[in-house]
Amino acid sequence: VQLQASGGGLVQAGGSLRLSCAASGRTFSNYGMGWFRQAPGKEREFVAVISWNDDSVDYAESVRDRFTISRDNAKKTVYLQMNSLKPEDTAVYYCAARLYGSSWARNGYKYWGQGTQVTVSS
Repeated sequence: VQLQASGGGLVQAGGSLRLSCAASGRTFSNYGMGWFRQAPGKEREFVAVISWNDDSVDYAESVRDRFTISRDNAKKTVYLQMNSLKPEDTAVYYCAARLYGSSWARNGYKYWGQGTQVTVSS
């Protein structure tokens, strides 16, 4: 599966953005999907995950109640709605796919998108 992330940009603190990750190739509905982010000088960290079979979701504590992950299997797309953005949310955001599973860990994913930059100004 190939992944293409989009929707990043520059936004003021308190604003919102919606990231999209479009998949092509194999059956999208068989993939658990995750969002990760990497700020300059830091390791890539887990943000959110949605399962492949029952749409259960989970979030990093730092984004819980502000971010929402969702998927549209007909459009082969996963979304990350980000509200109440903070400067510390500034990072490159990556989507990732795992066949018949989902994970909070980076090494749990075989397929990665190219990343989209999110910059939140104070």
